[in-house]
Amino acid sequence: MSFFGKIFSGKKGEPAPTPSEAIQKLRDIENMLTKKQEFLEKKIEVELDTARKNGTKNKRAALQALKRKKRYEKQLTQIDGTLSTIEMQREALENANTNTAVLTTMKNAADALKSAHKNMNVDDVHDMMDDIAEQNDMANEISTAISSAVGFGQDVDDEELEKELEELEQEELDKELLGVQPETDQLPDVPSTDLPSKAKEKEKKKAVTEDDEDPDMKELMSWAN
Repeated sequence: MSFFGKIFSGKKGEPAPTPSEAIQKLRDIENMLTKKQEFLEKKIEVELDTARKNGTKNKRAALQALKRKKRYEKQLTQIDGTLSTIEMQREALENANTNTAVLTTMKNAADALKSAHKNMNVDDVHDMMDDIAEQNDMANEISTAISSAVGFGQDVDDEELEKELEELEQEELDKELLGVQPETDQLPDVPSTDLPSKAKEKEKKKAVTEDDEDPDMKELMSWAN
C-alpha cells in the first residue's frame, strides 16, 4: 500500500474520509513537513559552522560535519518533493470539493424549480394571461363609457384656445398703450371751497352790505345825489 493510501485508508472496513476530512489531513501533513524543513535547515547551518571551525584544526571532524550536512540536504530535497505532491493533491481535492458543492447546489435548485413548475402548465399560463388582458380591456371600456356619460373626455379644440389667448393678450396690450384706467361708478366729491370767481362776488356783496349799514355813508350818498 502506498504512503498516501496508508494515511487516508484508515482501518479496514471503515468508510473512506470525506473530501473535507482528507483536505484537513493533508494540511496537517504539510504543517509537519514544513516544521521538519525548518529543523533540517538549522541542522545544516550547525554542520557548516562545525566544518568551518575544524577546517584547519581537525580535518576529519570537518569532513564528518560536511557528510551530515549532505544527508540533511538530501532529506530536505525529498521533503520539498513530498510537499509539492501533497500540495497538488490538496488543491485537487479542494477543487473537487468545490465542484461537488456547486453541483449539489445546482441540483437542489433544479429540483426546486421542477417542484415549482410541477402544478403549472404552459397552456394554462397562456390562458390566464389572455384572461388578464381581456379583463384589462373590459375595465378600460367601462372607464371610457362612464366618463363619456357625464361629459368627460370631450376633445378640446386647441386652435380655439390659442385664438382666445391671443385676444386676451391683445386686449391687455391695448390697455397698456392707451393708458386706459379701470372704470369706476363712484362720482368725485364736491369741493368744500369756493371757486375764485364766486369768492370775489361774495366779497363785493359783503362790502355793499357793510356800506348800507353805516349812517355816515348813507348821508354822504344822499348829499352826492
